[in-house]
Amino acid sequence: MHSTKSHARSYVYLALAMMLVGANIGFGKAIIGVMPVVVFGLLRFVIAVIVMAPQFFKGALRMAGHEWLTLFGQAFFGTFLFTLCMLYGVQHTTATAAGVITSTLPAAVAILSRLILKERLQPRTLASILLAIAGIAVLNLSKADGGDTSVIGNLFVMAAVVCEATYVVLSKRLTQTLSPMRITAYSHLFGLLLMLPFGLAAAWSYDFSQVTAGMWSLIIWYALAASVIAFWLWLTGTKYVQANVAGIFTALMPLAAAFIGVVFLHESLGWAHFVALGLVLTGIAVASWPRTMKTVQEV
Repeated sequence: MHSTKSHARSYVYLALAMMLVGANIGFGKAIIGVMPVVVFGLLRFVIAVIVMAPQFFKGALRMAGHEWLTLFGQAFFGTFLFTLCMLYGVQHTTATAAGVITSTLPAAVAILSRLILKERLQPRTLASILLAIAGIAVLNLSKADGGDTSVIGNLFVMAAVVCEATYVVLSKRLTQTLSPMRITAYSHLFGLLLMLPFGLAAAWSYDFSQVTAGMWSLIIWYALAASVIAFWLWLTGTKYVQANVAGIFTALMPLAAAFIGVVFLHESLGWAHFVALGLVLTGIAVASWPRTMKTVQEV
């Protein structure tokens, strides 16, 4: 049995990880207000690869052909397509709406785990999925963020969620032979190679002089938080916490996104945001909450 201090520290790490992920949604929206999506995407990968360079020198990477294919699939969906879909999404919708939609990730992972890994869906997981779908439907049908444009943005964010869920499911096949940080490093390296032709073409004609020192700091922070810091916090936090308990902390992601959106981006909250957020958070609680108090005490 692990100490109470270890549990408390793990909860702090998990909370910080999800708050960073949620906050980055708003930060990303602010950045693409002054920089093209593909240019920012390229910079994000360049910074991440530089920071994680030590991972590339930890001995030879010995994998079978199908493992390399899986790793490339992770990079294609979880880094390259995810980055494009998320940034194009927040360009057309609010950070608050994007935060609500991205919080459906556990439901998306459950669906893909069933389709790809043939994992069985528990009744309360199905209930969680239905609540998440209802939340997104309320958000889109209300058009609370500016009509048809926000619906397009929401669809891009939903596509980003599917891409990230694909990354999570594929990672289950590689974690037996590779460390999570090494998987992340190589995923970003492949992501950089995929983004390079698009980003370089756009960067060639972009005037970088309009980017302020403060915005450069935000770009660097976004890349570090998304690729290294949040990832490390989550892995460290889950060391002494069961997966179903850790899942509860994903509820902080939309709250952090809403905070950044309202306080720094001056977004407004409508009734649809509260209803959708309530439905999604209820779904997360239904799927993640321990069945008995004994489960929590034994963590």
